[in-house]
Amino acid sequence: MKQRTIYERCGICEEEKKDGIHLYTMFICCECEHNMIHTEPREEKYNYYLRKLKNITKPKLYS
Repeated sequence: MKQRTIYERCGICEEEKKDGIHLYTMFICCECEHNMIHTEPREEKYNYYLRKLKNITKPKLYS
């Protein structure tokens, strides 16, 4: 039986990737996660990541 590989669209680079993390409702690929962690606040790319992360919507809590 063949195993299907599931790809998801990264919320940062918007490419289809296999490995990554879920942060609330957004999938972030391993490469973007690594780049975000190693970006200094004074770098231009830092603001790019902030704008992209603002697209995260927190899931509703049902009690």
